[in-house]
Amino acid sequence: MYRVLIIDDDIDMTDMLSVLLRTNGFDVLVANSASDGIAAAASTHVDIVILDQVLPVMMGWEVCESIRNFSAVPILMLSVVNKPEVIARALDAGADDYLVKPVSSSVLISHLNTLTRRSHAEIVATSVSSSQLEASQG
Repeated sequence: MYRVLIIDDDIDMTDMLSVLLRTNGFDVLVANSASDGIAAAASTHVDIVILDQVLPVMMGWEVCESIRNFSAVPILMLSVVNKPEVIARALDAGADDYLVKPVSSSVLISHLNTLTRRSHAEIVATSVSSSQLEASQG
């Protein structure tokens, strides 16, 4: 089971996403502020982050940059903002994907599955490479 951290100040949205994700087999953590989200990402193992672009105090891309200072966890931006320059800024800040609300639940789940699958494959590949290096040096 993958653990998802949702960072969004809209409690109705986080409640809806939590139900959807739990129904699809994800473990869910919620942070309703940028600072709580950054703290949760730093202190708790999560497999993926869903991050809103528009938050009080900090923009989503700023939260993304903060998380990137200590983690390579996949980050999916989920926002009503559909401006190319904003999307580009989020991706340049380290987001792995960007979806515009409203998005169908099946598309959201597919994107999450793709990101977690890719992330897990990279971890396995890195682990295998490290084991092979150790064996050749041994």
